[in-house]
Amino acid sequence: MHYGRLMLDVAALTLTVQEREILQHPQVGGLILFARNYQSRAQLSDLIADIRVQNDSIVIAVDQEGGRVQRFRDEFVVLPPMQALHRSYQQDPQLALSQATELGWLMASEITGVDIDISFAPVLDLHWAHSDIIGTRSFGADPEQVISLTKNFIEGMRQAGMRSTGKHFPGHGWVKADSHLQIATDERSLQQVKAADLKPFAALIEAGLDAVMPAHVIYSQIDPNPAGFSRYWLQQVLRDELKFDGVIFSDDLNMSGASLAKAGEAENYADRAAAALTAGCDTALVCNNPLGAQQVLEYLDSNEVQKSHRLSRMRRTDVAADTDRFAGAREIAEQLL
Repeated sequence: MHYGRLMLDVAALTLTVQEREILQHPQVGGLILFARNYQSRAQLSDLIADIRVQNDSIVIAVDQEGGRVQRFRDEFVVLPPMQALHRSYQQDPQLALSQATELGWLMASEITGVDIDISFAPVLDLHWAHSDIIGTRSFGADPEQVISLTKNFIEGMRQAGMRSTGKHFPGHGWVKADSHLQIATDERSLQQVKAADLKPFAALIEAGLDAVMPAHVIYSQIDPNPAGFSRYWLQQVLRDELKFDGVIFSDDLNMSGASLAKAGEAENYADRAAAALTAGCDTALVCNNPLGAQQVLEYLDSNEVQKSHRLSRMRRTDVAADTDRFAGAREIAEQLL
């Protein structure tokens, strides 16, 4: 099945008339939810049911990583930051690997249990202690440790019926700048990036990673474009060298790090989407900017952009509830907080 190329968001706890209309657009393939869309599990279930009435094949996503990036908290288990697994790994690697599997399963089982398809996880960025925006979201600084822990985390996600998304390709952990707020530049050489940051992506792709989200980071010695707008990173490295055939989600095109405008120019989100899709993204993600999302839809329509043949792979699969496992996984989460 082919899916529309735009993933967007909605403003509040219920849909407006205008949002219901735009969700029916054939180029809307996905929707991401935020904390502002959540009041209770009952309210969330009603919202999701309404979304699916408008578009029954839409892929619904959320960022439910754990730690400070957890959109739903009340009536959900509070998840530790993934740095907690790094600390556990230093004491007992085998225990930490088991904990990673259970945390991946716990996060995914709660999310799929309310008819959400994916959480954009796991973070594969290394913790270089430079980046506040990555920080405690990282599974560690050592590539081999990150590979081991995230493989197990993904296995837990799969056991709960959720597909995985590795982010932020080819690695956001080195730069200090927050690409949500400014243009971020990594001045290292290709050899340095491949020797460390790229290793988790390569290993997880070989192990069957379902999707990738590129960083809004410019690797200035390698390519002048942010990775999410770079044919070098997305085509030559990701598709050709690493043989990745999964979904490529753009990161939010509303972020400052995604800007293409020159000084004095007005920003046009159609240009951002065109750059991302031309570089190789399957889906353009536009958050917190309804006008920008509308510009992208107009671009997709006027240019007759073909739909994605990959996004359908990200729909959740139904898995039976396991109350005993849930209790044990919740205990692990509480111990790691």
